[in-house]
Amino acid sequence: MTTHRAPRPATAPAETVRFADALDTAARIAVLSPSSHNCQPWALAWARGAESRAAAARLLEEAGGAPPAGGEGADGTCQYLVLGLDRDRALRALPAHAVEMLLSCGLYGQFLLRALDAQGWTADALRFAAGPAEGEPAPGLPLPGTDWPRTWAALCVVRLRPATGTAERDGELAALRTAAGARRTNRAPYRTHPVGPALLDGLATPSGLGAARGADVAVRHLSSDADRAAFADLVARYGGRDFSHRAAWRETHAYLRPTRAAATARGDGFALDQLFGPLPWPRRQALRVALAPATMRLLSHARYDRLLARGLAQVVRPTPALVVMSFTGSEPNAEGAPAPERAPTAEDAVRGGMRLADYWLCATRAGLALHPVSVVLQHEDVRAAFQSRLDIPGRAFFVSRLGWPTTEFPRSPRRSAGTPIRAI
Repeated sequence: MTTHRAPRPATAPAETVRFADALDTAARIAVLSPSSHNCQPWALAWARGAESRAAAARLLEEAGGAPPAGGEGADGTCQYLVLGLDRDRALRALPAHAVEMLLSCGLYGQFLLRALDAQGWTADALRFAAGPAEGEPAPGLPLPGTDWPRTWAALCVVRLRPATGTAERDGELAALRTAAGARRTNRAPYRTHPVGPALLDGLATPSGLGAARGADVAVRHLSSDADRAAFADLVARYGGRDFSHRAAWRETHAYLRPTRAAATARGDGFALDQLFGPLPWPRRQALRVALAPATMRLLSHARYDRLLARGLAQVVRPTPALVVMSFTGSEPNAEGAPAPERAPTAEDAVRGGMRLADYWLCATRAGLALHPVSVVLQHEDVRAAFQSRLDIPGRAFFVSRLGWPTTEFPRSPRRSAGTPIRAI
């Protein structure tokens, strides 16, 4: 795979060149963040030109952000990044995918900001796109007068400044790089050994940078026998929706590559062994045929989708813990009492992804693996049944198996780190 660097100016002030190198390092870490179907829908612009810097600064000032201490500086002291969603790479077969895409961008953004922070570049002002997280088109901040790509939606503008008197924290950067490289979506069975309460409490505590700490997100762990059994029953009943929903399965299958080599060549999606683990050649060929959309449509009449759902439930049932994340913000009703749920905003979803990034990195450092079970959230009736049965408050946006892996899973392929980044 060709390696691309983040945009780097040929001639520029020393601080700008230093930031370019830091951004290149951060991008190589951020590209390892997870996304639905490994579609990698994120985009990032470095506002380097005079007009784009002015546009980014204006957006922050309109949101009440204070100007940088000492002014902008002609030496490029302050830098501006714009996190975006590449609509051409976004999933859209289900309404719930809109939130998933913003979560994916938030995950990438938090990996990136943490890597920049470890190199001495601190985010001191942010502004998020307004509007709902769900629906089309995706919300976006206005960036007039800039070379902003037409197919990108601007989700968050960030101002970064070099931390005064603080050298690059090599140990923190190395630990972040190690955790990002070790992070996997591991779909294999987990050990039945319980995850201790102290560790679960530590994972539930907000950490990381301010953008993640400011998220209105509740984290709940389901570790009792009753809760885990109830969740497995829901998966057995509804898990076939992944396969029987024609549009959703066609979209999923479009990201399914026949081999790891094919997935690596494309730089996205996932191979069969990333779903099922190592497979002998006959089993691989049989699955390729069985999972084809036309075959799945026919097999659904024979309830093959329910068979697959029961298989997933068998993997879920012995998992020692589950983690659920929910948007907790609410709007008062006419009587002034808080409503139980409101539709998430774009800011909710991006910040939620940032909070999830911190959680996943902390879990990875503890030796734990995650396997999202998104099907229970992607259909409104199933999500309602899940939240009602397990008494989940707010609006659940993430649910995953959590435990000690029994086997390693291969890393999903990635596009080159610099591919989704451009200077404007």
